[in-house]
Amino acid sequence: MSASGIRPGPRGRAVVTGLGVIAPTGIGAARHWESVLAGKSGLGRITRFDPTGYPVRIAGEVPGFRAGEQIPGRLVPQTDRYTHFALAAAEAALADAAADPAELPEYEMAVVTASSSGGTEFGQHEMENLYQQGSSWVGAYQSIAWFYAATTGQVSIRHGMRGPCGVICCEQAGGLDALGQSRRLLDTGSRLVLSGGTDASLCPYGLVAQLSSGHLSTEDDPARAYLPFDAAASGFVPGEGGAMLVVESPASARARGVAHYGELLGYAAGFDPAADAPDAAATGRPRHTVLASVVRRALADARLDPADIDVVFADAAGVPAADLAEARAITEVFGPRGVPVTAPKTLTGRLYAGGAALDVATALLALTAGVVPHTAGLGRTADGCEIDLVLHRPRPTAPRTALVLARGHGGFTSALIVGAGDRDDPKK
Repeated sequence: MSASGIRPGPRGRAVVTGLGVIAPTGIGAARHWESVLAGKSGLGRITRFDPTGYPVRIAGEVPGFRAGEQIPGRLVPQTDRYTHFALAAAEAALADAAADPAELPEYEMAVVTASSSGGTEFGQHEMENLYQQGSSWVGAYQSIAWFYAATTGQVSIRHGMRGPCGVICCEQAGGLDALGQSRRLLDTGSRLVLSGGTDASLCPYGLVAQLSSGHLSTEDDPARAYLPFDAAASGFVPGEGGAMLVVESPASARARGVAHYGELLGYAAGFDPAADAPDAAATGRPRHTVLASVVRRALADARLDPADIDVVFADAAGVPAADLAEARAITEVFGPRGVPVTAPKTLTGRLYAGGAALDVATALLALTAGVVPHTAGLGRTADGCEIDLVLHRPRPTAPRTALVLARGHGGFTSALIVGAGDRDDPKK
């Protein structure tokens, strides 16, 4: 029994009671969901700096975000944009969950976030100061603002959350891994966990670092730049933003008298080295094998069969070989066109550490609304992708369970299964 009188729930039980979204599709879960249903894209020419001299000029930028209006002014110069996003999203998630940290035991609240590159833009500006002005011009906050765990630290300090805190660095897969960790924390005495991820690497330094993967789209037309599973796919579009979620035990939610968007039913992770890695050739296994194995382990963790899954939110790399591998993994588990598959991230771009957390938020909104959102902007599905890709318009199929997939740079692979909760439809 914890100090608050709430027993930790049975192993693996975790419900999501609050969502905070900061995305190219809009600020706030309701606005994001409206954009998803309407197929309204947040992709466009980069405006945060002049991209003329770069091969990539299209990205997903968060519209109208002003840090000084979203977080305490003193924190703005001390932290990077990715932390600004997380602080604003955490505030929104707590409000959505009707959770006041001041009323909860401080050691029973935890924070775990995902990060891919840390405070990239903050670091770039400080390096500019170093090389243009000298070391005395480098601010003291550089020592913490760039750090992967800066967001976790700032969120925990702001809300007095002194329970277990951590950061997961698995790029796109990190958002699912952070939520998987939040479920574990509930088993060890935490009552409420703020979890998710954000990213903000749309600056010259950040973009150049991303170019090294060779997977970014150089298409100048936003409508043609990011087409996962499509015959015309040529890479992906980078984006910024993400989501933070309030995760707590069912007992905690009941004690507070709040409804929940859904439950984290099953989770699994694996690692698949890149095709050109020295240890990859030695395995001799097809590229889809690890992802299929991870999906099966997530199903086993949730005690579900493939037939129990109503929709798959795909990782959707936008790289033809990676898309084909994902499609084959889905087909191996569910059969050819055996389950609806969607990728709403065509509206936002890939948000790295924020991408999978946003996908989970979108999946929970879809379960709450009873509709499968479509993958906007695609034309002809690529040869070999034998999946039931939801196109053109949402499907009102009343889904009750969703599988979210994520793969991170270098081989990180994760799967999370969520089930419907008892919240009202956000559009009602």
